[in-house]
Amino acid sequence: MTERAESSAGAVTYVKIGRYQVGQRIDNFLARYLKGVPRSLVYRILRSGEVRVNKGRVKPSYRLALNDHIRVPPVRAAERALTVAPEPLLARLETSILLEDDDLIVLNKPAGLAVHGGSGLGYGLIEALRQARPHAPLLELVHRLDRDTSGCLLIAKSRGMLNTLHALLRAGAIDKRYIALVVGNWRGGAYEVSAPLTRQAAHERMTVCAQGKQAESRFRPLTHFKNCTLVEVRLGTGRMHQIRVHAAHLGHPIAGDDKYGDYTFNRLLRARRLRRMFLHATSVRFQIPNSGRRYYVMAPLDAQLKCVLQNLA
Repeated sequence: MTERAESSAGAVTYVKIGRYQVGQRIDNFLARYLKGVPRSLVYRILRSGEVRVNKGRVKPSYRLALNDHIRVPPVRAAERALTVAPEPLLARLETSILLEDDDLIVLNKPAGLAVHGGSGLGYGLIEALRQARPHAPLLELVHRLDRDTSGCLLIAKSRGMLNTLHALLRAGAIDKRYIALVVGNWRGGAYEVSAPLTRQAAHERMTVCAQGKQAESRFRPLTHFKNCTLVEVRLGTGRMHQIRVHAAHLGHPIAGDDKYGDYTFNRLLRARRLRRMFLHATSVRFQIPNSGRRYYVMAPLDAQLKCVLQNLA
């Protein structure tokens, strides 16, 4: 278990990591420990060195080890304030759950909802879910989806499941598939993209760059419409904005994408009632190594995307 000690009231807190926290990223640990603190503040106190692990600075990606000693600075009540998610959203999240067992939730994430708060957002999906389930021992994002992307999102309810799924992700053993509507008439059949990605200035965009991180996507056409194509995308890696950048790199940007998309085409599709980016995480499939448990979950399209396809047809 985690041990805590305070040097004085309202002052620095020292935390000793127990076995249930081993392997957790320091930023995720702090977000849970400092309940209600925005992610932006968590990253700020990490960057400033106010948080120390074994008397040294660490990056947000640092993974906790058994008996690590963490120095946690005091956080003012005003900084800890977090916007409360509205009750209709909490109810919607509960009805969006596709599968739940003792260790895992698979949720059909709504488009337009960020997976976590910070950067001007008072709350995200994970904060809202924790608000809806205040007595849950642990709720952690296994991976992320862009704010405007809908579909299958994995949320771990136990540390063991979180660590297992992270290992499967690193090994490429989780089959994640998406469907997207892309601009233009797709020529030929399936096409594999292997184009490394890197962040541009201010961390707002990704771009194809020979010195970037490896990124692999496989596109397969499903349905041809006039001037656009519905495709399935299977990821070999999970980089930020990967599908969006690779689709644009192929000359087939995703419909409704306001960052990498085609402005003129996006305007035309608004007449077909497309009010968001047409990218949906349609299914996830994997097997837990030790238990042999198999998971295969599919997320249906929301009413808006179904309506767009009907209008195109």
